[in-house]
Amino acid sequence: MKCEELLKYLNEYVDGTVDLAVCEEFEKHMAGCNPCQVVVDNIRKTITLYKEDQPYTLPTEFHERLHTALRQRWKETHTGDRL
Repeated sequence: MKCEELLKYLNEYVDGTVDLAVCEEFEKHMAGCNPCQVVVDNIRKTITLYKEDQPYTLPTEFHERLHTALRQRWKETHTGDRL
């Protein structure tokens, strides 16, 4: 299985609805492909966070950068101010 094929079956794999033979190939591929491992791990973590319905606290530095960017975008959009 190649990375492109893995992506084709990704939703079914994460949902647990993929065919057993495809699942075995999927896992065999992931055992030797770090980028695909990262993708699947991130999706699993995202699903877990969503299901737990718990707020996630952003790191302070990221929160401040995001807030500044959103404030600037709002200012550009609503006042026509382009700094």
